Amino acid sequence: MRRTVETNPLDDLTGAVLAPIDRRELVELASALIRIPSFKTEETPVALFLQEFFRPRGYDVDLQEIEPGRLQTIATLRGTGGGASLMLNGHTDINALTLRWRRDPWVPSLEGDRLYGHGVQNMKGGLASIIMAAEAIRRSGVRLAGDLVVACVAGETQGGEGTHYLMERGLRTDAAVVAEPFGAGNLVTVHSGIVHMAIHTYGVTGHIGRLEGTVNAVHKMTAVLDALQRVEFRHPSRPDLPAFPRLNVGSILGGRGRDYVLVEPPYVPDLCTIIVDVHFVPGQTVDEIVADIRRALDPLVTRDRELRYEIEIPPPASFKGRRRLVMDPFDMPVDAPIVRAVARSYRTVTGEEPKAIGTVLPHSYSADDTCHLWKAGIPCLLYGPGVIRGDADEDDACVLVSEMEKVTRVLAVTALDVCQRKPAELALAPRKA
Repeated sequence: MRRTVETNPLDDLTGAVLAPIDRRELVELASALIRIPSFKTEETPVALFLQEFFRPRGYDVDLQEIEPGRLQTIATLRGTGGGASLMLNGHTDINALTLRWRRDPWVPSLEGDRLYGHGVQNMKGGLASIIMAAEAIRRSGVRLAGDLVVACVAGETQGGEGTHYLMERGLRTDAAVVAEPFGAGNLVTVHSGIVHMAIHTYGVTGHIGRLEGTVNAVHKMTAVLDALQRVEFRHPSRPDLPAFPRLNVGSILGGRGRDYVLVEPPYVPDLCTIIVDVHFVPGQTVDEIVADIRRALDPLVTRDRELRYEIEIPPPASFKGRRRLVMDPFDMPVDAPIVRAVARSYRTVTGEEPKAIGTVLPHSYSADDTCHLWKAGIPCLLYGPGVIRGDADEDDACVLVSEMEKVTRVLAVTALDVCQRKPAELALAPRKA
């Protein structure tokens, strides 16, 4: 059987688009982003920096206030008209610092191919790549027919607050690429879902001098924690995500009163709260998850009449940075036009086939902003530069500059390809019943 080889109809323009891409400029932009701390809910300084980056370069800039005082930056290279639009999406928020971080997290350090600095791995390296891919188009002088949108969004690690806001505001493009740090050879089209919940146990407070009649909420939580280790999810597992569904208790807080007063240890705590994360598989629902958890916890109440628990989704708003949004599982057809377009561009840039297309472990065990884009009807995938992690999940992690450069080149060629096509060419084929 003859194999049909897809070619890029704009190969004669790829040289012009690739020429402006400069490794040094990539490192400089990523380094500038590292220097601006931007934990979730605190992204405004980096949003203002990006506004000042984009505006003098001729982009249409929308500085969005997703909640009071919290900004994100959406920059658009306007097309001449009639072409498909493409969104390059990256988040500006970063994960918390861990205890074992050894370097100054806000001072970028380039060591060979490795760029160190907190947040560069998730995902300021990818953010720099999508920005410089758009810059490659602009500086080449090539005018795209469709719009190229660079969405520098807030709150992805919080459940996708920024991209959800963008979708609620009605922005739509014909396709999108989210530059999560999964490796320049991997085109990821599947990820798990995430739901966060608070589980509370309640007690009866009293002084250490008279413990009769008191109920210690922290002690009651120990039974809940033990039972959660044995939760059995009844939804069938999925072969390409064999470790999931999975539950993790990430935080615990106990004290006195609704404010969890922590400085009254002579008194019995009457409230204890844990924050629970469940990563789940396509087809599984939040209602099913809660039912399975209750099936593990309700027997505790039968055996211990003093134990009272409550499940709250989302966790209380009083917890800064709480994840209020559920991220649904993402399962994009591997033959979608945008997936084929990125694969074509990868072959054009590297002369090789992508290493993997579809489910890529462990990356597909995460969740990200593709869920909100896909729910809004935008075909999309995950494609971003690879990283090397330190001794623990976030300690001294770094991004590979060679991967940033490769992703920038691939996405610049992808933009050239996609934005010169008709919107109908990016639509998904009807799926068979």
